[in-house]
Amino acid sequence: MSTPISEDDLHAYADGRLDAAQLTQFETWLAAHPEHRAQVEEWRAQSAALHRAYDRVLDEPLPARLLPPANAPRWIDLRRLATVAWIALGVLIGFALRDQTLPASGKAAQANSLPRQAAIAHAVFVPEVRHPVEVGADQEAHLVAWLSKRLGAPLKAPQLDSAGYKLVGGRLLTGDTGEVAQFMYESAEKKRLTLYVRREAPKAAGTAFRYARENEVDVFYWTDSRFGYALSGSTGREDMLSLGSLVYKQFGS
Repeated sequence: MSTPISEDDLHAYADGRLDAAQLTQFETWLAAHPEHRAQVEEWRAQSAALHRAYDRVLDEPLPARLLPPANAPRWIDLRRLATVAWIALGVLIGFALRDQTLPASGKAAQANSLPRQAAIAHAVFVPEVRHPVEVGADQEAHLVAWLSKRLGAPLKAPQLDSAGYKLVGGRLLTGDTGEVAQFMYESAEKKRLTLYVRREAPKAAGTAFRYARENEVDVFYWTDSRFGYALSGSTGREDMLSLGSLVYKQFGS
């Protein structure tokens, strides 16, 4: 496109608010800017997760305690309806401003948390059929060398063959703190795992092996002196614990 693309433009594209002509131009531009396409896909994944979490509330019946009795005078009906309206308005305002109740540091920590970012990237790329990775497993040496160079330290692709998972390949992603590597694995039953690796600030001691549940995705994660690692999947917590432990041991943490 001849004019610069702003963040507002990207949000409009992510929300499906562009007309056909603009959409064609955007698709062409995004094909040449994969880092921005990845950002758009992250926004869409976050939006889908919010809909899954809250849309069902819209279909819930109004609590009986908020409904007027059948024999109540009309002026009481009106007063209670006004009360219900104010409650509904308060809920909507509270939902809209929910992020603003957190301190800036708290919001940043929540948005940038390793398991959350890993789960979002997992949800975005695991459903892909034609382009799940940028570089396939048939070029594993090139893939590892490329991602190591971009992240600034030696990486390796863990071997999960003993657990029934083959390396599919990997890709480079953009994160809030820099570039991120993602490796993808697949079983014979077409179940997929992703390993998300990002640079971490140096610490005196590594973070312990931990578990998180993010938008129906199981994530086992940890850090060492260079990287933060997060293995994501939806095969059940116990299975993921075994797989996560296997990866954890291969990195010598």
